Amino acid sequence: MSDLSWLAWSGLALAAVLVGFSKTALPGINTLSVAVFAAVLPARPSTGALLVLLLVGDAFALWTYRRHADWPTLIRMIPAVLVGLAAGGVFLAFAGDAVVRRVIGVLLLMLMGLTLWQRGRRPSDPGVPARSSWATAAGYGSLGGFTTMVANAGGPVMSMYFLAARFPVHAFLGTAAWFFATMNVLKLPVSIGLGLITPHILLLDLILVPGVVAGAFFGRWAARRIAQKTFDLAVVAVTILGALYLLI
Repeated sequence: MSDLSWLAWSGLALAAVLVGFSKTALPGINTLSVAVFAAVLPARPSTGALLVLLLVGDAFALWTYRRHADWPTLIRMIPAVLVGLAAGGVFLAFAGDAVVRRVIGVLLLMLMGLTLWQRGRRPSDPGVPARSSWATAAGYGSLGGFTTMVANAGGPVMSMYFLAARFPVHAFLGTAAWFFATMNVLKLPVSIGLGLITPHILLLDLILVPGVVAGAFFGRWAARRIAQKTFDLAVVAVTILGALYLLI
């Protein structure tokens, strides 16, 4: 850590704030945090360091939105998510990092186009969730599990699913909170076993945790004031940014 410049520390601090903000206000923007951590730290340590901060953000998200989750949606997705996680592990064994990132970037852009097309052809009352079919839940769930396994990029995928379902802001954030908290807890023992989380990484995270807390509280404040249409547009914007980051 002593080798990090002030610019590197500034980038990590900003990324920590974005982690907290993404958990309580805008899921998907966390892809920018992934980019910063990967640019500042070596690839493997960056994954472990970010996972710990994500878990801290998950705790704030559950505290804030635990009563707003759409449980039927989550239950429908469980089998597909597990399949996606397994497929992601197999894919990582045979594909290089560059291929993985580009494949996910292309999938995100295609998924966003499909989501916006579905919303345009299926009118719905504002703020009223539209129940998805089992096939839709399976498709998004498996892709969400796949992307979170191979690139910590499940946020944009699940954001597109909740956007397609027309979830109101709090239901969107509550369902995302439970989904990602579960995913990150499942990944924790694997990361420890692979040596991605060490005492040095935990010390780094301890320094950055205040940024996550600040971002989480700011996100709570913003989520109470954001209009549904503005929220939907912001989700689309951060998904595009996430996809472009993975493609470049």
